[in-house]
Amino acid sequence: MTDLAPISFSPWDMFLNAGPVVRCVMILLAVASLLTWTIFIAKSVELLRVRMKLTKAEQTLEQANTLDLGEEGTRQNGIAHTLVMAAETERKRSADIPDDSEGLKERIVLHLERLEAAEGRRLLRGTGVLATIGATSPFIGLFGTVWGIMTSFTGIAASKATSLAVVAPGIAEALLATALGLVAAIPAVVIYNHLARQTASCRAQVADLTALVMRLVSRDLGRMQALTASGQVVRLGASRDARTVAGE
Repeated sequence: MTDLAPISFSPWDMFLNAGPVVRCVMILLAVASLLTWTIFIAKSVELLRVRMKLTKAEQTLEQANTLDLGEEGTRQNGIAHTLVMAAETERKRSADIPDDSEGLKERIVLHLERLEAAEGRRLLRGTGVLATIGATSPFIGLFGTVWGIMTSFTGIAASKATSLAVVAPGIAEALLATALGLVAAIPAVVIYNHLARQTASCRAQVADLTALVMRLVSRDLGRMQALTASGQVVRLGASRDARTVAGE
């Protein structure tokens, strides 16, 4: 009487012994897990760099006295320079509108809000994949399990053998799909929430930059009004003394 060879229940052996459908499900879940960790590393590096740039931009705009100085200090700083240039562009386009300080502020705020929202969407790019993986991976794994169990029961019926030694390998291979689904889903959900918090922090810093730009705009407008009242020709962000032509 010969002894039966021991059955291996290692994940790799169970994967090799699984049916084609269950095997495809496992491969799909493994790819999803690899994608999750790739996104995590890439977005973590990206958000770290963004936070460093935003912190530097905040310090630059905090120290600037005029919008022109803010523009010079943020030329190498992505979104910060974009915000400052948006304010400068709107100022130039509104140069032919007299006594329109409040209107100019409102138009600049509207433009900056759109840029802020666009930056928020850019920072969130790629995280939606994590939400999809976290939501669907358990169900994909469950599908593989159900299919594997159905195949196992079909094989049992065909062989007319109902011993545990015959049933156990097929059931274990099927349940491995559910386990892989959870392995893919749980990190995806945790990483998604982590990146969402980091992104929210970056968006708050962008909002702070918007406030700093508006403070420089308001400061320059105040200077312009004061210099205009004293008879000087001014430009928003910089001023120069000039003689008035009235009375000459």
